[in-house]
Amino acid sequence: MKYSLELEVASSKEWIDAVLSDFDAFLQDHADCERKASAMAMSFVAKCPDKTEIIPELIETAVEELEHFQQVYKLMEDRGVSLKAEMPKDEYIHALINECRSDRDERLIDRFLVASIVECRGAERFKLVADNVKDEKLKKFYKELWTSEAKHGNIFVKMMLNYFDEDKVYSRLKELNAAEGRIISELKIRPALH
Repeated sequence: MKYSLELEVASSKEWIDAVLSDFDAFLQDHADCERKASAMAMSFVAKCPDKTEIIPELIETAVEELEHFQQVYKLMEDRGVSLKAEMPKDEYIHALINECRSDRDERLIDRFLVASIVECRGAERFKLVADNVKDEKLKKFYKELWTSEAKHGNIFVKMMLNYFDEDKVYSRLKELNAAEGRIISELKIRPALH
């Protein structure tokens, strides 16, 4: 069963053109995103120690994201690209987090649903990269990532369905998905995942 929603707004041709025109910068940003995704999954473990049904899957997700970082870093090494000295603030993530409500349970739902949407956006963009990059090694790598990220887009919604009413979860997911479409449309296009 698919738990996530389709994204409201597709990524533009301008976005993939920007990525392909400076792929090394895209790799640097991608590496940062994988590190942050791993840390986010572990932060959910820290915030939800009582939600034992989802902790094993959160740990598995954190490890998988860290493995993705390792794989991206290897690609960077092969190309002579170093990590950025500092991870800049991700305006996309920041804008999505600003959409989250402040009540404890509502914020928990929102953070997990935002994680789902971010993973769905990553899957969509990794597919675009796989479909458009010429290098066969990169094409294969991004095709594999696309399927992994699509799976992650489902698991965060599924986790919340363990604890909250389906109508409540999906109505909020729809609202956040609409907000994400607005946010992604307003972002400056650059060779970055978001």
